Amino acid sequence: MATTRGRYDDPLDDFEHREVEVEGVTKRVYVAGSGPAVVLMPEMPGISPDVARFARWIQEAGFSVYVPSLFGVDGAYPLAEAAETVVRRACVSAEFRAFAGGGTSPVVAWLRGLARKAHAERGGPGVGAVGLCFTGNFALAMALEPAVVAPVVNHPSLPLDDPAGLELGEEDAAAVAERVGRDGLKVLAYRFENDRWCTGQRFAAYRALLGDAFDGRVLPAEAANTDPPPFFRDIVGCPHSVVTAHLVDEAGHPTVRARDEIIAFLAERLPARA
Repeated sequence: MATTRGRYDDPLDDFEHREVEVEGVTKRVYVAGSGPAVVLMPEMPGISPDVARFARWIQEAGFSVYVPSLFGVDGAYPLAEAAETVVRRACVSAEFRAFAGGGTSPVVAWLRGLARKAHAERGGPGVGAVGLCFTGNFALAMALEPAVVAPVVNHPSLPLDDPAGLELGEEDAAAVAERVGRDGLKVLAYRFENDRWCTGQRFAAYRALLGDAFDGRVLPAEAANTDPPPFFRDIVGCPHSVVTAHLVDEAGHPTVRARDEIIAFLAERLPARA
């Protein structure tokens, strides 16, 4: 099923544009809303209009949303040409570990610092972390920061060359599993059937690491939007982005239910202050 979208860039002018420094590294972060904080990380090829739309839905649900700029052109409509610029550049960047054997991406340390800052600003029981695609697993790795209490792992694609890999160093994987068990965290995750970037093998690996704390949900491939932006149509080439590019914005649609389940998960773990 297709859903109508215009080919447009998003100016992101309803977000506060901040320069946030963590341990000597500064990145731009787009912030909006009030209430408990949620760090929403972009998917490839960047903070697209669909990622921004998802951020606004989180904001409208009563959260403060923090969207860090990690790659790409902020607000740009996702064109196929991004595969030769944004994706290639990210795959060789020292901040990311796109391939098997690299361990946890170094940028996760910066993201944990962002979560600490967001929690200090907004208070409440903790922070939500929502990863998408290239950043999907970062939401789990961020759980080594005590402030992160609601990790959501959406269609995680790393490592690109190992469908059963988790893009976690051995020590980090053990520490995450220990923290999840100790603190009773739950990890919510989504993927489409037949997604070649996020396979059933990957979800099985998460369950092997986390046991019943991992709630991996799989949507039928035919539920995906059949007319996504060119990057997803021509480069991704399969149902992949459950709550962004492949979402069908119709009441009761499986992808909209997934969006609402994510927001309910965040609300349960990050109740707004009275």
